[in-house]
Amino acid sequence: MGCCGDNDDDTEAPPPSDLLEPLNSKTSPSSAADITISPINSNFSALLCKDTLCIILEMLSISDLARAACVCRLWCSVASDREMQIRAFISPWKLRDIIGKPSSSGFWRDNSLSKFAVSHRLTRRDSIASLAVKYSVQVTDIKRLNNMMSDHGIYSRERLLIPVSKPETLINATCYIEVDAHAKREVAVLYLEGGPAGNLSSLLNKLTTERGKKRVIDSLKRSMHVDDGTAQYYLSISNGDPRAALTQLSEDLSWERQVGLA
Repeated sequence: MGCCGDNDDDTEAPPPSDLLEPLNSKTSPSSAADITISPINSNFSALLCKDTLCIILEMLSISDLARAACVCRLWCSVASDREMQIRAFISPWKLRDIIGKPSSSGFWRDNSLSKFAVSHRLTRRDSIASLAVKYSVQVTDIKRLNNMMSDHGIYSRERLLIPVSKPETLINATCYIEVDAHAKREVAVLYLEGGPAGNLSSLLNKLTTERGKKRVIDSLKRSMHVDDGTAQYYLSISNGDPRAALTQLSEDLSWERQVGLA
């Protein structure tokens, strides 16, 4: 015995048995089926505390955060918190903010540089080659991002998405989550000159309108057996009424047959 009544040997006192005991040993048979136990959380009660989990998971990268969501239901609920996902998404690039709600939660699982694009409003002087030089990117990368088969596709668009080649472009920037109607992909768009025209809801409404118009044109193409341009022409002169467009086409074909043009 020492002067304080302790043992003279240097052997550490064993830790409390409740810290070494698996968590599932304390659960009743009825509740055991409701708890998901994994090798990670089976012996550490602290990892079942939401506040502690938040502190730990906030330090993870976006890919590790996605893996953490697969551990158990509790971890999934914490790792799926939108604010935490946004912070993990923008942290590597030092973004100021990202605005908008993606169409799929899978958007947050990848925050590589290819997930970002610069919005460039086109002018008459623009060409794919000149934009590639201006933004220090490859012509093929611009075409691939914007779903373009040839350089002529530039003339039917109001803007192009430009791949981000320099990470410093994103520092202290604000990006907007958008689905480009031509590119047909969801990206975080950076506007170097201000922001998008109007608010985000107006952009989404415009996108919905464009999608609806595209479906109508596709339907007219099949019914009329014509190309995009012809279907758009008859839809425009009919004030957007598909039935009137079909009637007008039928009348034009009848007139052509009468005068011997068909």
